Amino acid sequence: MKNINSIVSILVLPVVPLIAASSTAKPNIVLIYLDDLGYGDISCYGGKINTPHIDALANNGVRFTNGYATSATSTPSRYGLLTGVYPWRNKDAKILPGTAPLIIGTEQQTLPKMLRSVGYQTAVISKWHLGLGSGIVDWNKKITPGPNEVGFDYSCVLAATQDRVPTVYIENGNVVGLNPNDPIQVDYDKNFDGEPTGKLNPEMLRMKWHHGHNSSIVNGIPRIGYVKGGKSANWVDEDMADYFLLKAQNYVKEHKSQPFFLYYAMNQPHVPRTPNQRFVGKSGMGPRGDVILEADWCVGELINTLKSEGLLENTLIIFSSDNGPALNDGYYDDAVEKLGDHQPTGQLRGGKYSLFEGGVRVPFFSYWKGKIRPQVSDALVCQIDLLESLAKLVGAEVKPTDSQNLLDVLMGKRPKGRENLVIEANTKTAFRKGDWLMIPSYKGEAVLEEVNIEIGVSPEYQLYNLKKDIGQTTNLAKKQPKLLTKLMVDFEAIRGDFKNTEKIELK
Repeated sequence: MKNINSIVSILVLPVVPLIAASSTAKPNIVLIYLDDLGYGDISCYGGKINTPHIDALANNGVRFTNGYATSATSTPSRYGLLTGVYPWRNKDAKILPGTAPLIIGTEQQTLPKMLRSVGYQTAVISKWHLGLGSGIVDWNKKITPGPNEVGFDYSCVLAATQDRVPTVYIENGNVVGLNPNDPIQVDYDKNFDGEPTGKLNPEMLRMKWHHGHNSSIVNGIPRIGYVKGGKSANWVDEDMADYFLLKAQNYVKEHKSQPFFLYYAMNQPHVPRTPNQRFVGKSGMGPRGDVILEADWCVGELINTLKSEGLLENTLIIFSSDNGPALNDGYYDDAVEKLGDHQPTGQLRGGKYSLFEGGVRVPFFSYWKGKIRPQVSDALVCQIDLLESLAKLVGAEVKPTDSQNLLDVLMGKRPKGRENLVIEANTKTAFRKGDWLMIPSYKGEAVLEEVNIEIGVSPEYQLYNLKKDIGQTTNLAKKQPKLLTKLMVDFEAIRGDFKNTEKIELK
């Protein structure tokens, strides 16, 4: 990982405690992170899908209207979340295949490492998608480095996404349920001899692919990438939510004697959308709506576990999503046809993959029973700020990153958040400062046709007043040339040459 080492060289000094707090004084921290959940997808943000369990937390905590992921796609957002570093500083922080190497350096400062340094137990459950190993993975042996080498004491994860191979659970680096007599082989370039594919064997499919998802078939679902063997270890898609929920509940029960950090990175509503039979048809919006109901139920069950174990009053819960929504994201599953009047992005423009607000502004709230007063906050907050903010909470010192200490904002004690924020979509970046968003001119198509989403690309500079025009309907760049110039200067001071879409090292 030499490239990562150079990028984060100033971030690898040891984390040391600021204060010697007793373990009983430290709150548990649960980070619930959904996948492709839009700003308008849940009812507390105005969505038409009823999500009572999530709403109960959001409406009794600090619900942010200006909460952001760092990127409009999964891997970069997760990188920023766990490291406190803008993902555009790391050239490898892009959507990864299932065979990609780990993109967080094992010597790098991370959120779980910081918490572990002051006595926390740490766990990641469900989606990972930050790479595994060093480039060539033997899935039939212990896989390392991975989550356990960047700060997590316990890990039970998907290598990448539900639509990518390998389709197996990996617990502490080992594939669960693997038969050594049927070893796994994975390749993202070419198929294995004799193995059927979604493209060539449509008669074997129970889910039809729309674009890209036409390689190996597992459980009747065509995936991205090719796989052979390991059949005993394949997950059952419809049981995935229950599987990971049980892992999260058991972790809470088994580790309640010491403070813990649980990163519960749920995969809903990412494709393929395969709700358990209990939820099929319940939303009226097809599988996408059904898996959001399923996710809401999982949140409720986890909260019930915290209650029954007597932990809720001493647990800070943070909820968010890795990026905005996409409806048709690779499969025909009625996500578009059954949408009705539900608006997954709410009033926002764009969606997943987009520099427009729909790509990066996401549900975001903090909840702590008895500690946080219910309120709605317009403060500008970002997921990269969790590193500094939680370090302040638990009494740890961290070395400088892009993260900012917004603990008082998360706790509802201060109304003002960040001054500015750099957002990213597919290596292109834009700049928010105050109520304004500036998107530089970029070459390329304005709409990603496969998913029918505006991605914010235009040959003209774009400038929007988000307070007055949340839907980004009116480009004010030509009417506000002085402001545009000022924002460009401020942006360059952080981003460097923003027309160069190569990753830039941290200054």
